[in-house]
Amino acid sequence: MSHYLDRFRADGKVAIVTGASSGLGLGFARALGSVGASVVVAARRGPRLDELCASLSSEGIRAHPVVMDVTSPDECDDLVQTAVERFGTLDILVNNAGVGGSVPSHKETPDQFRTVVDVNLMGTYWMAQAARRAMQPGSVIVNIASLHGLTASQFPQAAYSASKAGVLGLTRDLANQWSRRRGIRVNALCPGYVETEMTGEAVGPLSAMVDQHSILGRFGRQDEMDSALIFLATDASSYMTGGALVVDGGYSVV
Repeated sequence: MSHYLDRFRADGKVAIVTGASSGLGLGFARALGSVGASVVVAARRGPRLDELCASLSSEGIRAHPVVMDVTSPDECDDLVQTAVERFGTLDILVNNAGVGGSVPSHKETPDQFRTVVDVNLMGTYWMAQAARRAMQPGSVIVNIASLHGLTASQFPQAAYSASKAGVLGLTRDLANQWSRRRGIRVNALCPGYVETEMTGEAVGPLSAMVDQHSILGRFGRQDEMDSALIFLATDASSYMTGGALVVDGGYSVV
């Protein structure tokens, strides 16, 4: 039994988690640290990152904060360089940085649409490119997509849904390019509705919708997403690449 559990460990590995100052990203950083990884946490909000690193350090997790913006390819390169300089390597990238928003398509401005795509899709691509330059065979990239990359939202989310569908297409293509030639596995995690800072005040109004449109009829929990992330980021998923793990309480199949 211990052999199987060992495959879910990340001892000696170094991970980058973007969008780590809150929500899923914060939880993902803690989850990877709890299974042995050293973690470089990145986001635009420096004070939040400092608080996270202090908390992780108190738990015996090696962590380092980097304030950056994934929409800048140069800052993505600098983040990867910092991870390698700080911890010696880069083995895991969790592309979690993202923005939401619900705007009717007939009112959405070009800038509003571009902002969402720039962060959610382009930022994922720039980070993957930067990571690839430093990663060795056996490394892993996990792109955080969404159930709305697979199915329509009950709310107007054209930019968000398009960007997350793009992340799934990007995941497949990068896996095809890099997994056999470079030994880098690339997969996507598609969370459903989870109680995080992004859903925050909307949890109440969303509850009825989630109850009606998902099999389990409830929001997901951070620990349920963490378990899926650990699976994708470790050798537990060593025969999986180019795939998407959907953890949405059955929302996308109703």
